Amino acid sequence: MTINVSSLAEAAVDVLTTAGPTQKVSKTYLYVAAWRNGEMSIGQCTPPDRPARPAAPRLCAPREMPKRSTGPKGRIALVHALAHIELNAVDLAWDIIARFTGDDMPSAFYDDWVTVADEEAKHFEALKTHLHSWNTAYGDLPAHDGLWEAAAVTAEALLARLALIPMTLEARGIDTTPHLVQRLRQAGDEETASILDMIYNDEINHLAVGVRWFEFLCARDQKPPTDQYKYLLERYFRGTPKGPFNIDARTEAGMTANYLAPWLET
Repeated sequence: MTINVSSLAEAAVDVLTTAGPTQKVSKTYLYVAAWRNGEMSIGQCTPPDRPARPAAPRLCAPREMPKRSTGPKGRIALVHALAHIELNAVDLAWDIIARFTGDDMPSAFYDDWVTVADEEAKHFEALKTHLHSWNTAYGDLPAHDGLWEAAAVTAEALLARLALIPMTLEARGIDTTPHLVQRLRQAGDEETASILDMIYNDEINHLAVGVRWFEFLCARDQKPPTDQYKYLLERYFRGTPKGPFNIDARTEAGMTANYLAPWLET
């Protein structure tokens, strides 16, 4: 596969308009390497409203999703659901690159999100390969579209995108994964637990990326970050953040308990 784009924004749109997961991941690795080798400028390019998707999995409402658990049958549904989330996360990283090139962000912003795209692609591949070991392919089960719905409502506002997706929806995985890993190990599934451990450690760094650029924008606009986070969630988020929260891991990523004060149990 060869580079046929001149800018990172064009590369992002190329990934977003590629439907096949294998091709989407391959292009991600290609463009990550090209960006790191200095072969592309940032550029500008209009992303699609939605990324291209393969015919499967069928997208459905959350209530129609197969039950996930750490038991033998529920484990396949669990890993399939996580693979779908990680593939969405690849698109979300490329979308934030392409969609907000007009926001006058430093080059380091793009470095960070290129790294996120690269790691999300590796997460998806690890989960897809694990599914194959159970004679299951990505797409064999239905999936839901919640992450992209959040992307759509924040398509015009970078600060809101950072608050809603990395700092809220994706951070939820940091809250829930340690207990899930513990249950998998208790069930004797060390392989799945190890994959989730790897993803968990990367996701703390991804949350740190979201917090870093959220606070950068707040400082540039002279807005208190914790107040702004609360305001944006009240405006854009359906419902309220639910605990328990992994305060230690969130704090490691720079998202201190002050951000969550309105929703912490008293």
